[in-house]
Amino acid sequence: MDPSLNPSSVEADAVVADPPRRARRRPARADLLAIGAYVLLGVLVCLNYWGDVEHRVSSHLPTDHSWFEWLFAHGAYSVQHLENPLFTTRQNAPDGVNMMANTSLLGVTLPLAPLTLLLGPQVMYALYLGAALSATAATSYWVLSRHLVRSRAAAFAGGAFLGFAPGIVHHANGQPNFVSNFLLPLIVARVLRLGEPGRWRRNGLALGLLVAYQVFINEEMLLLTALACLVVVVAYAVQRPRAARERAGPFLAALGLGGGLALLLTAYPIWFQFNGPQSYRGLQGGVFHNWGEDLVAFVTFARDTIAGDEAVEKTIGLTEQNTWFGWPLVLVALGALVLLVRRSVAARILAVLVVVFTIASIGPVVRFNGAETDIDGPWAYIPDDLPLVEMMMPTRLSLIVVAAVGVLLALAWDTLAGAGRPPVPAPRAAPDDSTDDGGDGTATRDTRRRVLRLAGYAAIVAALVPLIPRPLPAQDIDPPPRFITAGGWRPYVPEGRTLVPVPIPSNVHGLHTLRWSALTGHEFPIPGGYFIGPNERGEGVFGAPNRPTSTLIYSTMDKNVVPEITEENRRQAVDDLRFWRASVVVLGSGPREAVLRDLMAELLGPPQRVDDVWLWDVRDRV
Repeated sequence: MDPSLNPSSVEADAVVADPPRRARRRPARADLLAIGAYVLLGVLVCLNYWGDVEHRVSSHLPTDHSWFEWLFAHGAYSVQHLENPLFTTRQNAPDGVNMMANTSLLGVTLPLAPLTLLLGPQVMYALYLGAALSATAATSYWVLSRHLVRSRAAAFAGGAFLGFAPGIVHHANGQPNFVSNFLLPLIVARVLRLGEPGRWRRNGLALGLLVAYQVFINEEMLLLTALACLVVVVAYAVQRPRAARERAGPFLAALGLGGGLALLLTAYPIWFQFNGPQSYRGLQGGVFHNWGEDLVAFVTFARDTIAGDEAVEKTIGLTEQNTWFGWPLVLVALGALVLLVRRSVAARILAVLVVVFTIASIGPVVRFNGAETDIDGPWAYIPDDLPLVEMMMPTRLSLIVVAAVGVLLALAWDTLAGAGRPPVPAPRAAPDDSTDDGGDGTATRDTRRRVLRLAGYAAIVAALVPLIPRPLPAQDIDPPPRFITAGGWRPYVPEGRTLVPVPIPSNVHGLHTLRWSALTGHEFPIPGGYFIGPNERGEGVFGAPNRPTSTLIYSTMDKNVVPEITEENRRQAVDDLRFWRASVVVLGSGPREAVLRDLMAELLGPPQRVDDVWLWDVRDRV
């Protein structure tokens, strides 16, 4: 990393080259304490799940929670059966699901497959969620403490914010892929070191490996990181053109090597994502394009913090809560920028990141306090069918602002700590005992500096304390039927056939039936599901295209009344079961059990009561 990016580089020259052993031990103890604190925060965030981990899901995104449990089971199933993890027919049978075209988290679920097989997907989900938050904070702390700041306390504050910022904890409600950011600080640090002379091969190879791995964790966060790095490099080149020219050769060589290696390692999976079975082009109607950040959200306390209020969320929390810094942190961040921007290249780069991506996150229309204004946002002038743009959600660009604020907090704290470090001692005459401060006001200045430093610390702490996360809200969910978990289904589902749960899983209905597949380790395939796949025009849509029978089931659930069933309905039901390659239809207990039983009895005839489910054996009919 360029020394000019480090505000403490001048002071660093004064550090003794071989400090005493006790001084060397202190950073190690500080590192362990920091990591321990991050682990405790991770446990705190997931605390409500651990009360009954097998029967609780996120209150805010229960379907996403169940999807990621299913993904852990998918990783374990792929490893156990040596199947291609990029595609599966265990959901959305018989068409299947393109896992690279969905948030499949393969970089996590595959290596953790042995643990998933041992502990189960529910335990693995909760365990990994807290670990991902803690690991992101830890790698952020490591990069800050090794490359930007001298103060371990400064690195701890920055790492804590980067790992547990309100916008990150918000995504922990069912979206662990957006909290799995532990590689991103390492990628940024490696990008900033690409210009080191004589190390372009090493730096390029390291960057390529990190980028390739991140592709299998979260491509969207990788894209955001790439955009942030692009702005950082351009901002640095503008401010330090001579240094940029000197480093351009090794930087470009390392970048080319790293990019080539990443492309080589991910070429087939990325091709499969866009050209393999069940791939798609863009999302129908550009559903994400209009989701911009509300301006009031920047100064509002997030729901999942100790200062948060759910009533405010109902007004302006209609989109994702990616900023929600609270007004004290906004004031502290602005004050830090004002004070540091003239003295630090790093602070000026952070200021550019904050401005650029705050504006970019607004979206096509400026929103204020939950209402759309008549003012166009920057995305109003960007075609929503551009590659990459069509899949982007403007509000998520503000996650780059979150990262910039976290680094800024570390930089501000380190500057305060640096102001309190004693200068390198120089030979001087013995002090004159006739005065306390040598008559030059040194003691007065030191006192004033100490007071200002303590005030700065207090301001940062006061801004961060209200953002301490609360345990994520969780809700109980009914356990799967004993018929499913005890294997009572086995005699009814031969190889190549499916078990059709009622209701058929979708992005709206069938949360509990989707979990049947996950909690049995994908031992039987199911139709429908919660995923993104192509419609008849090749556009991405949520869930499988509805068949006549699934549409009838959903409408009956919504109205809680069995409609008049015709012979055409019965014929369509048989056709749909044939398409799904069904062998058995299963209805478990639930709030719509009675009306669904009556509906399926009208379509397929009287059911059997087997163990704790209603069952229709359709093997001789399809």
